[in-house]
Amino acid sequence: MKPTLMRTFLPLLSFLATAAMPSTGQTSQAPKPAPVPMQVYKTPTCGCCGKWVEHVRLAGFAPEVHDMPDVAPVKAKAGLPRALQSCHTALVGGYVIEGHVPADLVQRLLREKPKVAGIAVPGMPVGSPGMEMGDRKDPYDVVAFTIDGRTSVYATR
Repeated sequence: MKPTLMRTFLPLLSFLATAAMPSTGQTSQAPKPAPVPMQVYKTPTCGCCGKWVEHVRLAGFAPEVHDMPDVAPVKAKAGLPRALQSCHTALVGGYVIEGHVPADLVQRLLREKPKVAGIAVPGMPVGSPGMEMGDRKDPYDVVAFTIDGRTSVYATR
């Protein structure tokens, strides 16, 4: 082939060779972030706890569930004030998550990294994640707490 013809067809040949290569199946989308590990401590018979675990799983967390007959020792070791306690306790990113805290607020906590020990939804408010009961949704506070027991409202739902 003459050099001028080769220069003319070289881009075409290069394109055809690339097009004939098998696809790797990769797209130009950004990779999905890895699930965030989370330890969840609950009793084996708590149905609302299981629903909350599914809620955080769907939000991108990787909960490892520890079913135990009594979660009180975990709460005490975590320094959780008695007034903030609920039915399950989670540990994620160095923070304590108590009760039916919405996953988006856990994500916010991990993103903002405030100087608190954790956040809690005391009791079991109807309409919080895992406590859905039809259309009813009671207002509730998500409370931030420090290791020395100081509290403040982190969010209101």
